Amino acid sequence: MRQTSPCHSIPKSCTIVQGIRNLEPPDTQHWYAVRVRSNYERVTAAHLRERGYEEFSPSYQVKRRWSDRTKIIEQFLFPGYVFTRLNPHQRFLVITAPGVVRLVGFGNAPTPIPDQEIENIRAMVRSGLLLKPWPYLEVGQRVLIERGPLAGVEGILQDVKGKFRLLVSISLLHRSVSAEIDRTWVRPIKPSPSPAGPANRPCTV
Repeated sequence: MRQTSPCHSIPKSCTIVQGIRNLEPPDTQHWYAVRVRSNYERVTAAHLRERGYEEFSPSYQVKRRWSDRTKIIEQFLFPGYVFTRLNPHQRFLVITAPGVVRLVGFGNAPTPIPDQEIENIRAMVRSGLLLKPWPYLEVGQRVLIERGPLAGVEGILQDVKGKFRLLVSISLLHRSVSAEIDRTWVRPIKPSPSPAGPANRPCTV
């Protein structure tokens, strides 16, 4: 007669999901990128908040000129994406929100975004500095901001037309944000390898 393992042999902090043991507590939450339909960032973010999820959809201001006037409009730093904290095994209310296409990840599972990457972007938004999207960079001099409104933030230092800018990235999305900084605020740090190389692009799941 075949014997089966008793239930108490599985640690209380573990759960079994589709036959795979998950060593994290069942209520563990991480940041994930939610791919949304074009121009649905604001709608999706509002519905996620209503459903009890913490969401983050950072924006920046840009001047647009017409023949008769100039207007400042708000645009998203990561168009097509909304960030949210969730347990990936309890994502039904997220993927059924209006405008949601899929969660972003590699292979067949959504991939969490390091908390520090989200906190870096949040610090840039709070700083009040001039922000704008920037092409993602995998190489460059990594620096730590020691002074000013971005103190504690790490990123890549670039010289753009004689002005220094700090680039901060969301590695999973291969997207970056830049902010003008004072060169005296920074010091170089040892570069760290990117977790997602150009041959390992994220897919949606």
